[in-house]
Amino acid sequence: MGEVDLVIRGGTVVDGSGGAAYEADVAIDKGVIVEIGKVATKGREEIDAKGLLVTPGWVDIHTHYDGQVTWDSRMTPSSIHGATTVVMGNCGVGFAPVKKTDHDRLIRLMEGVEDIPGAALHEGLSWKWESFADYMAAVETLPHDIDLVMQVPHGAVRVYVMGERGAKREPATDAEIAEMREIVRDAIKAGAIGFSTSRTVAHRTSDGDLTPTIGAADKEMIAIAEGLKEAGAGVLQWVSDFRDVDHEFSLVEKLVEVSGRPLSFSLVQADVVPDQWRELLKRLDGAAGRGLPIKAQVQGRPVGLMLGLQGSVHPFLTRPSYRAIADKPLDERVAIMRDPAFRAKLLAEDLEPGHPFLNSLAG
Repeated sequence: MGEVDLVIRGGTVVDGSGGAAYEADVAIDKGVIVEIGKVATKGREEIDAKGLLVTPGWVDIHTHYDGQVTWDSRMTPSSIHGATTVVMGNCGVGFAPVKKTDHDRLIRLMEGVEDIPGAALHEGLSWKWESFADYMAAVETLPHDIDLVMQVPHGAVRVYVMGERGAKREPATDAEIAEMREIVRDAIKAGAIGFSTSRTVAHRTSDGDLTPTIGAADKEMIAIAEGLKEAGAGVLQWVSDFRDVDHEFSLVEKLVEVSGRPLSFSLVQADVVPDQWRELLKRLDGAAGRGLPIKAQVQGRPVGLMLGLQGSVHPFLTRPSYRAIADKPLDERVAIMRDPAFRAKLLAEDLEPGHPFLNSLAG
């Protein structure tokens, strides 16, 4: 063999097979690994990897670069930590499809759910798109340091089809459901990797409103699954509190059966429901035993949250006294909460039931 494009020499190879790490050279030519071992062939470029790990590229499966990707060529921090592909559009939030009248609404949703500053989004987003295919085309005009894949966000789809009614979580009509199915189907055919949704009370707009998708009816979700089936491709990404675990997990299984596509959901542990994750894993094993391609997404470290009165979550959200002032401007809320009598009352109150995640933040 003549020269190859690149030889990485003397690194510790962890190849992803589950086997032990080993020292080896890796030869790459025309973008393909052509040899692993003691490589005699010279490379037009050579890297001394002695003492370093050599691994396959990492896929960061849960990111929110949906805004950043439109103005920044570098997908940091993922790209500086070894990721070579990022999956965007998680949790049902994103910026396409979109009508001009809903730009601010989608920014407030992203700001609240993911704590991405609205000021940065307002300044950075060009909004040179309407459909999801248009959005992907806009992203393609900018070079990026790693590969990108995108999911169609349910929140944006619902608002696009239903406007204010969708944002306020009203039931969709049959015609609206059919339109959502078509939008998702067409986006997948245009190159989207999948569809995402959120059904957790922890996801709120920067105004404190629940995400548009939290109460979406089963028939709406099943129709969207049919859209993936029609596209013949794609995955489903699911975030839920699983408060009614029987119904919610049955719906997850139904969507996989209808679509014929894989689904993953976020598996977390909350102190207020300390053993829920065990129940979900038990049901996951049962689904896998029946051949359903359902997986759990598990964080490699504890989840970090930014708490504050301007954010989507904080320890007072489920206390009745705070609920009574929640719609007031920030400066008014702060002034009220500085009153010693109000603070004593607030801290003495029982938390409103039915909000396991939010209540876990209250201590």
